[in-house]
Amino acid sequence: MLGLVHLSLSSNSLHSKLNYMKIRFKYLTVTLFMLLSFTINIIAQFAPPAYKDGSTAINADSSIFIDWASDCILERGPVDISNLSYGLASHGDESSGIGKADNNVVSLGDNGIAILSFSTPLANGDGWDFAVFENSFSDSFLELAFVEVSSNGIDFYRFPSTSLTQDSTQVGAFGEVNAIKIDNLAGKYRMGFGVPFDLSDLEYEVNLNINSITKIKIVDVVGSLNPNYLNHDSHGNIINDPWPTPFESSGFDLDAIGVINNIMNTTNLDEFIEVDNIISYPNPATNILHLNIEANYDYINFINIQGQLSKTIPSGSGLTIDISDLARGYYIIEVKYFNKISKGRVIKTIW
Repeated sequence: MLGLVHLSLSSNSLHSKLNYMKIRFKYLTVTLFMLLSFTINIIAQFAPPAYKDGSTAINADSSIFIDWASDCILERGPVDISNLSYGLASHGDESSGIGKADNNVVSLGDNGIAILSFSTPLANGDGWDFAVFENSFSDSFLELAFVEVSSNGIDFYRFPSTSLTQDSTQVGAFGEVNAIKIDNLAGKYRMGFGVPFDLSDLEYEVNLNINSITKIKIVDVVGSLNPNYLNHDSHGNIINDPWPTPFESSGFDLDAIGVINNIMNTTNLDEFIEVDNIISYPNPATNILHLNIEANYDYINFINIQGQLSKTIPSGSGLTIDISDLARGYYIIEVKYFNKISKGRVIKTIW
């Protein structure tokens, strides 16, 4: 009987110790998580404003830019999403968002959208691939936007972003945001300086071809702390930026998108391109292209980067081809002769 009592007491004692250990482990885990989160928020620091050591800001006059957006489609957002009676943002128009950055901007409004197109698809090259320009008048008045890209013009993929700005007090209409707490959001830098983006950030999106980006979408961040309107970054943090801004120039003010890498400068242009004994030169070519193939071909097709037939050269047309009517871009040369189809590549330029 004493043995049973002793066993029962020992069992109860063991259970008590186990429960104590579980509670302590849970407490330590929660504490560690809180400390880790706190530490990350304290020490995390991203690139500082333009001209500061470590800044990634790119001047609009930099020779790194090889192209600019050529077309813009707008979906304006309201001046103040919490009071729709104010109407939509109205400053600027579609033409304000294309061409080189010049401080001539189009305002998107709360949650407004701009979709930009390009004469030549962007591609993932070394380092940054493009930069987005806003028109902030200072290094701390930062109106932010998400950035998304598409290779088929329909499906868009958003760049991962981070905002570590405090979310306990609303940043007012002309309040300040610290650039070192912002990463991968457009609007991080003042006017004349672009925020760069690297397409390799999206290399694991299986349905996105980062070497043939045809459109870029800019989506205004509603920097409100109101649960009905707020936006989150990729980590679930609330994004706090100047809000409300109940003016015709409400929301993100798009100036331009500058291209750093596209299919024109990420392809090796130093050598003739030879595929199946097809040599085309010069490459890139402007108006005239020479082919080193048998003259008795059946036809020659030029197929653009979207897979569309752009030009057909019939049999008997010779080996010096006039391509002056082709738009600038990257083409597959498809030659049929001797019951065989061979392919090569050529880049058409305008200079």
